[in-house]
Amino acid sequence: MEIKKYGLIGSGMMGVEHINNLALIDGAQLVAIADPVETSRMTAAQAAKPSGAVKAYADWAQMIAEEDLDAVILSSPNFTHYEITKALLKTDLGLLIEKPLCTTVEHAREIHALSEARGGLFWTGMEYRYMPPATEFISRAHDGVTGEIKMLSIREHRFPFLEKVGDWNRFNENTGGTLVEKCCHFFDLMRHILRDEAVAVMASGAQDVNHLDERYDGRTPDILDNAFVTVEFARGARASLDLCMFAEGSEQQEEIYVLGDKGKLDVKIPSAELTFSPRSPKGAIKDIIDTPEHALDAGTHHGATYFQLSAFQDALASGGKAAVTSLDGLRSVEIGAAAHRSIAERRFVRLDEL
Repeated sequence: MEIKKYGLIGSGMMGVEHINNLALIDGAQLVAIADPVETSRMTAAQAAKPSGAVKAYADWAQMIAEEDLDAVILSSPNFTHYEITKALLKTDLGLLIEKPLCTTVEHAREIHALSEARGGLFWTGMEYRYMPPATEFISRAHDGVTGEIKMLSIREHRFPFLEKVGDWNRFNENTGGTLVEKCCHFFDLMRHILRDEAVAVMASGAQDVNHLDERYDGRTPDILDNAFVTVEFARGARASLDLCMFAEGSEQQEEIYVLGDKGKLDVKIPSAELTFSPRSPKGAIKDIIDTPEHALDAGTHHGATYFQLSAFQDALASGGKAAVTSLDGLRSVEIGAAAHRSIAERRFVRLDEL
């Protein structure tokens, strides 16, 4: 098996998750990491030790120049994605860019255009597609178990934003806003499940509980901690997101439902319970979807990072195409940005307004 050599830019929490999962992927070898923060480099280097020698750089550009790499994973803070990705697109490396693609629609469009012109492997990191319970749910939905999907609902009730180096994720200007930073995953799932494009968004949200007592250089964080978002799609289906980030005591973190003329399909995570409820009174059919222990143990996304990296490695080794493209990254940013505009202006926002 030909070994593919990886570099990692950004070695915070998500970077370390990539390190742990790359160690499980046949044919993938992490050879270098880059992060300007010494403590992050040290933590990442320690995590990478079982896989062999990994060189640590303070400057990602130096890493790219000096190392003989096949691929780069970018997991640096959101506000750095645009400039770094633009530079990486001048290389012929396989690229996996963590979500969100960029913090603004304008930058995401530029990156998508550059990616299309360049060709090569460009993958946007939307790992929620790869949680085994979600993957099975999507497969059954696409097989038509509910009939034509008319409604889709996603609920995430979870813990507040985690602490990051420098607390960069406390401000919209750094993240793109909660509905871009966090919820691009869910808008991507909506498009992927419905196999359709959004046309309009209506949202209501606020910062009601989290981070209000925090101050950074005299500034109070401005990130939303709860929202309802309704998304209308071109072929008539409607989707909704129910987000609460002061619900860390919830038994289930994510719940996804689709409903059609034949019944309802839902999945709960982390219980991994998948239920089909037909319209006729025959009773619900329940399954538990297994996730391998090694995938669960290597990260915090219910095994998704392992399966996403496996798919990326397969595409890198075979010369295949990305399953999650720069267009997918752009569209998820557009929906999130439209939702933020809807909240600010208290109205429906059409996607063609952006």
